[in-house]
Amino acid sequence: MAIRHRLIHAAPHQVWTVLADASLYADWVVGTSESHAARGAWPELDSALEYAVRIGPWTLSGTTVVRSVDAPRALELEVDSGPLGTARVAIEVRPWGQESLVIVDEHPLRGLGGALHNAAVDALIQLRHRDMLRRLSDVVEEHAGASAHESA
Repeated sequence: MAIRHRLIHAAPHQVWTVLADASLYADWVVGTSESHAARGAWPELDSALEYAVRIGPWTLSGTTVVRSVDAPRALELEVDSGPLGTARVAIEVRPWGQESLVIVDEHPLRGLGGALHNAAVDALIQLRHRDMLRRLSDVVEEHAGASAHESA
């Protein structure tokens, strides 16, 4: 299991605003080049978005489904990466003073990823999460700054 956290310099509702915007998914999820809502109203229970990953001249697509949601505190996703299988990704947003502590917990569920899951895979996921949480922080703080300027 790969668990990682990051303190984001924004309020939990500002973090949730980014998590709840399907069009921003590709901005913070590492490897994703584009995303859009595919079913339901993201991030309602069982809603889904489709995403694309570009690797050189190839484009792979996948689907992410909301399996549990407790806005603005928790979002649990099942990410289907086609031949690699599916993974559970749980994102928890905790108030930390005026900021947010964001915790990501991921583990493979089905398919090749689950069959090959080991400590080395967890180490790679940790590296990916470090970058993903940095990107999420950047997007949240950029949007929070833009919102502050709009209301001034």
